[in-house]
Amino acid sequence: MRNLIRLATSVAIALTLLLCSAAFSQESDVELPDEPLAAEGDELEALEGADMVIGLEPAADEPPAVEVPLPTHVTVSDLPNDDGTGLVVEFEKAAGETEALTYTVSVGAGPDGPWREIGSFPATKKWKEEVGHYFPGFFWFQKGRADMSSRFHLFVIQDQGDNVPLETGIEYFVKLTASLDGVSRDYAETLSAAPAEQWFDTGRTNVLILAVLFGATVLYFIARARRDPNLFIRKISGLDAVDEAIGRATEMGKPILYLNGMSSLADLSTLAALNILGRVARRVANYESKLTVPCRDPIVLTVAQEIVKAGYTDAGRPDAYNADDIFFLTEDQFSYAAAVCGIMMRDKPAANFFMGYYYAESLILAETGAGTGAIQIAGTDASTQLPFFVTTCDYTLIGEELYAASAYLSREPLVLGSLKGQDMAKVFMMVMIIIGTLLMTFGVIFIKDLFKALG
Repeated sequence: MRNLIRLATSVAIALTLLLCSAAFSQESDVELPDEPLAAEGDELEALEGADMVIGLEPAADEPPAVEVPLPTHVTVSDLPNDDGTGLVVEFEKAAGETEALTYTVSVGAGPDGPWREIGSFPATKKWKEEVGHYFPGFFWFQKGRADMSSRFHLFVIQDQGDNVPLETGIEYFVKLTASLDGVSRDYAETLSAAPAEQWFDTGRTNVLILAVLFGATVLYFIARARRDPNLFIRKISGLDAVDEAIGRATEMGKPILYLNGMSSLADLSTLAALNILGRVARRVANYESKLTVPCRDPIVLTVAQEIVKAGYTDAGRPDAYNADDIFFLTEDQFSYAAAVCGIMMRDKPAANFFMGYYYAESLILAETGAGTGAIQIAGTDASTQLPFFVTTCDYTLIGEELYAASAYLSREPLVLGSLKGQDMAKVFMMVMIIIGTLLMTFGVIFIKDLFKALG
């Protein structure tokens, strides 16, 4: 047994020696180069040369990373002076802003979205000065105008219908994203705010102040007119001629024709014409003349009948009132004009009154009346018809003289005081226009902020 083990061991050793000798002989057949091995740098140059030989380009350098600037002092708040459907995003401009930089505003129901994009704008737009009317008094007297206009961006989020309807009292989250050359970067903090409605637009505070001052002026003159009904009012020749026209008709024994215009009762000039009608009716009753009032509108007809009846009653002659003298003709414009012209030609009134608003029929009526030899007094605020009345009538009330006629004729304290108060307001505005023009001419521009929205 021992002999077999020794034999196997000897055979194994012999085989191992044989294999080692064969391997050594194969390594000895490889020829070593005469030159030393190339250094690592030489190997890289060789590889680059091989690339050029086979047509490969060398690897390009990586472009530098795009640095997207982010704004600072970002705030989200309720949009002031609105109906509760708006938010405002305000932030200070980022350092190094260019036209290529854009800002995107998104709104979500939660801090993690989902986000709905509201709008994008370049960094050169949406400055605070552009929407200063939302911030009353901010730019008054150029306060911070030059500084803030180039420092702060302001983006208004309002109810956009299908885009994002904002509801009052609901908290919304806003995300601001800056983009430059295809690279976007979000502002680190997600801000939120809830829209709220305001009952008073503070941007109209100057209007409130002026309205209170003008109202106080009117009340003062009303109180003064009650103490002294003979307040001075500029003389209006057409109204001074009312008594002359009525007296002439009485002497000639002819009727007096009075027109309330072509508009409905909703027109201010029609109301002014009806006020004058009341004064004319009282004078006609005193002179015991006939007053004819053809009407185009049925409602105006009803009111005119009551006014004339009251005028006769105030004059102490209710028995002289005849409802048939105030009648309806037609609502058609030129049919009415033709009917009135027929009355003029048949009855030959000695005095014609054209009060109220008129259209293209004004010249037809006035020319026909002038052809009958009647004394004519017109009054209208229709600027396009004034030339025709001035040409064909003896006296014409121009514009606001028609509204002043009631106070001029009646001398009632309420109407007279209102007229004087309005005149003083007009004087004040004219003075401010003159002063403002002079100040603006010399570069003092703060006065213009007194008469616009406080923003």
